[in-house]
Amino acid sequence: MFYEVIPGRGTGRLETALTYNFDDSLPVGAIVEVPLGNIKVPGIVVKKVAQPKFATKSIARILYSKPLPSHLVKTAVWLSEYYQAPLSSAMGMMLPVGVLKKRRNTGVKASKTEQTEQIKAKTEQKVLDRGGDAGAAKLPFIQLNPAQKMALEGLQKAPGATKLLFGVTGSGKTNIYLEMALNALKRGNSVVLLVPEIALTGQLVRVFQDVFGDKITMIHSKQTEVERQKIFDFLLETEEPRIVVGPRSALFAPLSDLGLIIIDEAHESTYYQENTPKYSAIRAASYMASLLKCDSLLGSATPTVEDYYLAEKKNSLVKLAEKAKDTAVKPEIKIIDFKNRDNFSENRYFSNALLSAIRSNLENGRQTLIFHNRRGSSPLTICESCGEEMVCPNCFLPLTLHADSFELKCHTCGYHEKVPVCCPKCKAPGLIHKGFGTKLLETELKRLFKNAKIQRFDADNKKGEGLEAVYEEVKNGGVDILVGTQTLAKGLDLPKLATVGVVQADAGLSLPDFSAEERVFQLLTQVIGRVGRGHIDKAEVFIQTFRPEHPVLNYAVNEDFEGFSKYMLKKRSASGFPPFKHIMRLDITLKTEAIVLRKIRDLSAELSSDKRLIVSPPMPAFHERTNRGYTWELIIRSSSRLALIEVAKKLDKNFRVTLDPPSLL
Repeated sequence: MFYEVIPGRGTGRLETALTYNFDDSLPVGAIVEVPLGNIKVPGIVVKKVAQPKFATKSIARILYSKPLPSHLVKTAVWLSEYYQAPLSSAMGMMLPVGVLKKRRNTGVKASKTEQTEQIKAKTEQKVLDRGGDAGAAKLPFIQLNPAQKMALEGLQKAPGATKLLFGVTGSGKTNIYLEMALNALKRGNSVVLLVPEIALTGQLVRVFQDVFGDKITMIHSKQTEVERQKIFDFLLETEEPRIVVGPRSALFAPLSDLGLIIIDEAHESTYYQENTPKYSAIRAASYMASLLKCDSLLGSATPTVEDYYLAEKKNSLVKLAEKAKDTAVKPEIKIIDFKNRDNFSENRYFSNALLSAIRSNLENGRQTLIFHNRRGSSPLTICESCGEEMVCPNCFLPLTLHADSFELKCHTCGYHEKVPVCCPKCKAPGLIHKGFGTKLLETELKRLFKNAKIQRFDADNKKGEGLEAVYEEVKNGGVDILVGTQTLAKGLDLPKLATVGVVQADAGLSLPDFSAEERVFQLLTQVIGRVGRGHIDKAEVFIQTFRPEHPVLNYAVNEDFEGFSKYMLKKRSASGFPPFKHIMRLDITLKTEAIVLRKIRDLSAELSSDKRLIVSPPMPAFHERTNRGYTWELIIRSSSRLALIEVAKKLDKNFRVTLDPPSLL
């Protein structure tokens, strides 16, 4: 018999299935080992075919007695076409990295016939309703308030597979997640709960673990290859419904009875995979839910304007506008103009009003959160004499000063070096450091408040020093002042937190990207939502900015998502960006800048003749120069996504194509 198999490893840009022979019958989804050139790779059977006219190699062995769930096979094929990703890399995401390594003690190896019989038996096995009264008796009871009950009913009635739960911070979206997960378990279905990063959503994960106990299976980046494979083996073989929690890769957990997908903080850019295969977990979940006829629930207090627009258009939008706790207080928000130096007579980084609030909190045993979305001590190091800027030799981007280790670091590739004693170019000693980051703010606060317990939390924290490691201490008030980036902006519920200070709220507004304003609005809304959650009767937010009149800041301060959405949709419609146009970014990288320019100009002229397309002029990429060479790009927009796919299929395979990117940077 003959089968089409999609290899999942070692195949480069393979875009077609390969034909192999095997003695016995195999189902679609069978996980096998196949020869490919001089190596053996894992693969997945996708189709039984007639004998071809060419010679074929044999499938070497069957790796699992149970096939990969059919919805994962179909999703990989869809993902490859929808995002123009290599078929082999799309299918490879469905398998653990070390799938060929002999780690499992399987006893005596079964013959090929015995293996195929085991597959057949498991494929045909009828699974009884596992919910039952006995199962339900062991499951918890979730208490919903009236607003949450109404929202849950709205979600159950909303048409389509993909639904958006737009709930303000502190409204109790987690309770709705829990109730929907509980209902799925009662039906005998498994659940996937996607989170942007485990570290940023630790509280949500802890709540699910507290409620569902050993029904939870965690997937995260800190697990070893061996641990990941053991989890894959367990989930593939188990007959019991599970709740799988993890980042975007958890979507591809091999659950045979998947009945619900929940995507928390659905606006986060981490749900888009930037390396090959490039894809959006949000869109993949929607496709998967349509296949399985189950719900894919997007939850967010700040959904993307694209998702909000689509959900409203399809009547699948449900709002949860009330805070969950009656004791919740509306924070007092003050916008402080950075340009007025009278507001900063005590300190150049912290306004007088913010410093006064910090002192009051220290006297009354309350916490302060200082937010700044930039790590390090200084983002720019230049020579005072000749103007030479210290840049990364790999990325050619500015190096950031980290004063604690007295190093210059690249936040893109990780390169670091000691701060030079003089300018590498002119040898003058006058290097100066401009700007500021979280490390500098931490140092300044320690100088101002010598007796306070001050802790910084950002991506520079070493293992064991992150927020998740000391969360209970922070929650109980063991830290007086928290300083950090987005690690602190999301998902935190700290009972003693009274004040939030945003050091420079307008950072990011001027980036050359259609989603820049949206990201600033999301971050501000999230960080404002850290206070006023009903634990204490005081909630203050100080927003320091050079642009106090900017509409995005005012929409965030007034918690006016509706107004912000209309503002952004009007701009997107006028400029031709999502959700009104589809986008494809095309990057060309070559060692010689002149050749790159010639190629991209020729391609721009050729594509511009297609009336379906709006083609930008050739432009240098945000990271124009790297150790790979020079990168230039085209931004191509169209009302027809099919038109973009047709273009992508005809391009040189060495060009990098990104469809529907959440950002152009």
